[in-house]
Formats: sequence, C-alpha cells, structure tokens
Amino acid sequence: MSSPPLAPPPPLPDAEAQCRQLAGLLRRQLDRRPVLVGIYSGGAWIAGRLRQLLGLEDDIGLIDVSFYRDDFSEKGLHPQVKPTAIPFAVEGRHIILVDDVLYTGRTTRAAINELFDYGRPASVELAVLADRGGRELPVAAAYCVWNVTLSAGQNLVLAQDQAERLTWRLEHA
Repeated sequence: MSSPPLAPPPPLPDAEAQCRQLAGLLRRQLDRRPVLVGIYSGGAWIAGRLRQLLGLEDDIGLIDVSFYRDDFSEKGLHPQVKPTAIPFAVEGRHIILVDDVLYTGRTTRAAINELFDYGRPASVELAVLADRGGRELPVAAAYCVWNVTLSAGQNLVLAQDQAERLTWRLEHA
C-alpha cells in the first residue's frame, strides 16, 4: 500500500509586501519615538526596511544572540557571529525588537537578555513577519502579519538577494 502523494506547499507570501504591512501596524507607535533593534540576520534586514518605510531618523540597533542562547553549551558558537551594535541609549527608550520568524521564543528571550545589558528600556515589543507557533516560552509578538503552520522538519527561511529584496523559502530538515 503506497502513501498518497504529498500536496505541494502553498505559495509563500511576498516578504516585501509583508514588510509594508508590518510598517502599517507600527505607524500608530511613532508618537512614542520607538527605536528598532533587529536580530541577525532576517530581523536586521526587516528592521532596516522598516526604518526606510517609516522614515525613522534613529539608526537601527543590531543584535546577535549567539552568546545569550540557552543552548550555547550544546551547539557551540555559530561560525558567522556578527557584532551587536546598539547606536543609541537603551535606558528609558521604547524598543521594538524585530525578527523574521517567531517559533520557540528562545531567540527572543536571548535578545531581551542582551538588550538589558545595555540599560533598562521603558518597553520592549516584538515585531515579526511570521509566527509559526510551537512556543516553549511565554513570548508573543505585539506585531505580526502572518501566522503559519509548518510540518515537523520544515523551516521558514528569510533570504535577501543581491538587490536586497527579501524573499521566503521553505527548507526541509
């Protein structure tokens, strides 16, 4: 008895259009003068795009959570560690932490831990393009444009082409 053929995956949404949607959700927060902090690498790309779309004056912050991961001792150091750069005072600021995909919540927790090494923000909110569920920690995005269900062994990956256009791809583990 053979298994039925797998259905082709649905088409992935336009990540650039999703960035515009996310910018629309964030516009109502501009009176609080938020600053954006992108988590490498997809979140950093999105934060840069949001800065353009929203016309923000402040540079974005960039954060690499490699040393703050709770599985660092198991996985070791990622070979492409990037420097964290926070070009503004964190103390008392409204921070919007930006990532591409929210999954277990562990990356978000690590980013918040690292942010607090720079000071105590007035608030931290999370903005993501995609929420795939599967939370292991009590973390939720305040701003999200796509809730997606993936099969076990599937990963959603944000890529940037040479023209810096953002696109989604689905990978199988």
